[in-house]
Amino acid sequence: MTRIPGPRVGASDFGPARPPSLADAVLRLIWDEERISRAEIARRASLSRSTVSEIVEILLGTGLVVEAGVGDSRGGRRPIVLQFQDGAGAIIGIDMGASHVAVIVTDLRGRILASARTAHAVQTDPTGARALIRRLVDECLAAAWTAARTRLVGVGVAVPSPVDIRHPDRLSPIAMPAWEGRHGLDALLADLGVPVLIDNDANLGALAERWWGAAQGLDHFAFIKIATGIGAGHVIDGRIHRGASGVGGEIGHVAIDPRGETCNCGNRGCLTTFVGAPALAARILALRPVYPQSLLAEGPPTVARLEEAARADDPLALQVVHEVAEHLGVAIAGMLNLLNPAAVILGGRIAGLGEKLIAPLRATALRRTFVPAAAATEIRASTLGSPGIALGAATLVLDAALQDPRLFRPVARARTGG
Repeated sequence: MTRIPGPRVGASDFGPARPPSLADAVLRLIWDEERISRAEIARRASLSRSTVSEIVEILLGTGLVVEAGVGDSRGGRRPIVLQFQDGAGAIIGIDMGASHVAVIVTDLRGRILASARTAHAVQTDPTGARALIRRLVDECLAAAWTAARTRLVGVGVAVPSPVDIRHPDRLSPIAMPAWEGRHGLDALLADLGVPVLIDNDANLGALAERWWGAAQGLDHFAFIKIATGIGAGHVIDGRIHRGASGVGGEIGHVAIDPRGETCNCGNRGCLTTFVGAPALAARILALRPVYPQSLLAEGPPTVARLEEAARADDPLALQVVHEVAEHLGVAIAGMLNLLNPAAVILGGRIAGLGEKLIAPLRATALRRTFVPAAAATEIRASTLGSPGIALGAATLVLDAALQDPRLFRPVARARTGG
């Protein structure tokens, strides 16, 4: 199987750039193909067979690659097949949302070995959020330990804040004012003894979609996360677009009504004030007198209940969903005209409504764009579900390690998850 490489989030994103070595290239080729012979490596990488043999001997000593039987002959002796060991290590992915924490442990092929998710007021309670992150990390490591016992490669963290890769320890004081500009997760997780890589949650949603989800094979697409706030990760020519200081993709703060309500960023009429979770709750409450028989006429006005009611064709829920589609369509139309992506992928719970949301959204965008650009762009829901952002965080580490195998530390002695 040929893997399509993920977004090229290189070593320069995390520290000083390191020129790739031949061993890096060979390891990545083995990972991409999963099973491949030395002769095929030599042909694909334009290397001599003796050079490949020397590199493979080194890789066999790492435990990441094994000889896995013989392959088909193309005339002559049947070749020994090399296989990447997906279970030779584990990665922690953390999704630190505004109102939840999710943690997963994956193998080296993105398969989830353990997971945990807990609602929490992350945006306003940094002390409690850090404690919860550590507890869930320990629980997931303990649960996955049988599969992950050989080595822990690193920790990836998705945060609901722009991230300047020059200062990855910082959080936006506007997005996360209670955190006072610092996430503090490096110190929290220091005893694990592995790198901790941080990025914006929407960027990591895009990364996950490119490697494992609805954007595989695409070099130009946008991932839009619809949650407490609205964020977007843009992939342009195969790379995450960050902008000059890491704030590229903040579609939630595009003003779609300059006379609208004040946003927490200080501007008026931002997209978030129309389709973020607090805005949806407020809209449900405002419409209750109009729809007294609605499934949403009583009880908490949550996005989860909105989704359930919309699936049942509840009129209040459908009105809210159509309003969401209209507002998103206006913002996405502008993005289509500016960037012309091949696809727009929607994530977040409400995106699970599929065509109930996407059909009216697509119609709005088509009305407001240069028609050829809109017609050529697919608008889809994410296929990865609620673990998608945490999976993107884990993929951040995997991508970095495959580009710089020094992150694949020697096999360590056994340790517990606590």
